[in-house]
Amino acid sequence: MNRYIRLGEKVEGYDIPVLNEREARGAAGILFALGAFSFFYAYFMHDFGFTKIFVTYFMIDFFIRVVLNPSLAPSMILARLFIKDQKPEYVGAPQKRWAWSIGLILAVTMFLIIVVFEWMTPIKIVICILCLILLFSEAAFGICIGCKLYHAFHQTTRYCPGDSCTLKKQDEIQKISPLQAIILALSIILITGITYRSLIPDTSFIPAIGKCSTGKCGTGKCGTGE
Repeated sequence: MNRYIRLGEKVEGYDIPVLNEREARGAAGILFALGAFSFFYAYFMHDFGFTKIFVTYFMIDFFIRVVLNPSLAPSMILARLFIKDQKPEYVGAPQKRWAWSIGLILAVTMFLIIVVFEWMTPIKIVICILCLILLFSEAAFGICIGCKLYHAFHQTTRYCPGDSCTLKKQDEIQKISPLQAIILALSIILITGITYRSLIPDTSFIPAIGKCSTGKCGTGKCGTGE
């Protein structure tokens, strides 16, 4: 039984249990896609049926990661199918478990609010958005925010993604030039302006209210009954 209940994998050359970062990022991407669909479906359709299913699955998945074995979590297994032909990138399991524990706490909270008690509270929206941010950050950029919090309390953290725990100097290709900063700023301003403009109601078109049918407004006055 001990071969199935463990924190991570024992790999030659690493003196602590490790996990495949590519697999973890893939799993985060899968959960982000499902979570985002659940959030917007509930927002636009006012139906929390799919949300209840996702929150329950999310909680079980993270429970397996934290308490049993990350490699047995459904999202991790599915991610492994996609990245099995890629070279593993090993990271320390302790910080991942600490980060996933935060996710488990959020999942249990959401399960109680949405599934058990069905409370209509803005707190569930805040928690949902926070979970999506954490998942997107890891899936898109490889930034495990929970792992960084772990590193803040454990300065001896080892085997971080991209050696981010020990990297002291950036290579030239990692730096942002003034031109790149200007392009980024202009892009943000442009996208923000277009988004804001699209959200403003169009008041230039005013529909004709009380328009008369042909031959029923002999005096040219509509809506008066004449």
